[in-house]
Amino acid sequence: MKPPHGNRPGGSSRPPSDRGPYRGPGGQSSRPSGGSGARPGGGPRGSGPGDAGSREYQKPRPQGAPHGGHGSGPRDGASGGGFKPHRDDRNARPFRPREHDTPRTPAESPKGTVWLYGHHAIAAALANPARRLRRLMLTEEAEAAIGKQLSPPWAVAPERVDRGRLDQLLGRDVVHQGAALLADLLAPPSLQSVLEKPGVIVVLDQVTDPRNVGAIMRSAAAFGAAAVITQDRNAPEETGGLAKAASGALETLPLLRAVNIARTIIALKAANIWCIGLDAAGKPLSGPAFADRRVALVLGAEGEGLRRLTKETCDEIAGLTIKGAVESLNVSAAASVALYELTRR
Repeated sequence: MKPPHGNRPGGSSRPPSDRGPYRGPGGQSSRPSGGSGARPGGGPRGSGPGDAGSREYQKPRPQGAPHGGHGSGPRDGASGGGFKPHRDDRNARPFRPREHDTPRTPAESPKGTVWLYGHHAIAAALANPARRLRRLMLTEEAEAAIGKQLSPPWAVAPERVDRGRLDQLLGRDVVHQGAALLADLLAPPSLQSVLEKPGVIVVLDQVTDPRNVGAIMRSAAAFGAAAVITQDRNAPEETGGLAKAASGALETLPLLRAVNIARTIIALKAANIWCIGLDAAGKPLSGPAFADRRVALVLGAEGEGLRRLTKETCDEIAGLTIKGAVESLNVSAAASVALYELTRR
């Protein structure tokens, strides 16, 4: 492998750190006070792919223009109301709610496993020889639908259940489509194995919403990317929601976890990969300009964008041309546009 180019950013003598606030042009802090970025110890304030986009994908604002607010959804983990025992004035017996009134709590999967759900995610998992399968629960309709995508027999025999059973297992708010599969977590591949494959490498700098990560994986697979790399910390684990948003891409596209994003970018540069950070401050991204180079596309967190050290370590910063009344794109939508642009060679 070739050593990093001497003129590339990120070659300072100080050891890379994966921390530090983002500083915009002019040294002013660009961290929004009421945005939808990640919070310490928790998920994003936003509710997923429909939230306000990341800062790096916003159209540049004229100086002195007021900043718009960020959309925000219900906070994850918000506690709901419960039943409180009380006494009936007529017979002095404690009130007990009927069974169908009792809130249902989703079941937790055993350690090292995950409950997958949704037709495409489960069909892809059933077809993946690297995925160890434990239990398959299907409604009659779901079994027929998955059978059209992947003809049985499958590696695990299905159990016939009704939708109410899956609602109780996964939670009433989960769109499971009548299908649930308990499977072992996938073993992460090595960076070296990814470098041996062709295609763009997508690097996510603290993208925290599993639905965004899943949607990015789906787009990355559609445009022939080699892998997606996330941070070991401040990034979602492999979950059913991530797998469903990926629509089967989790089974076919390698998902790596890096301890330090800046050091990972340096390793990619050492392998002669040109690292492009996506940010509104950069010049418009042009796919034909990178026709003779292999590229890694680096995207920042929801709300906050690329961190300072991540930007400094990239070879260059590029942006997307956004026209009309919309001022920003969600990180998964921006990834799709950028990946498409990079295929125009």
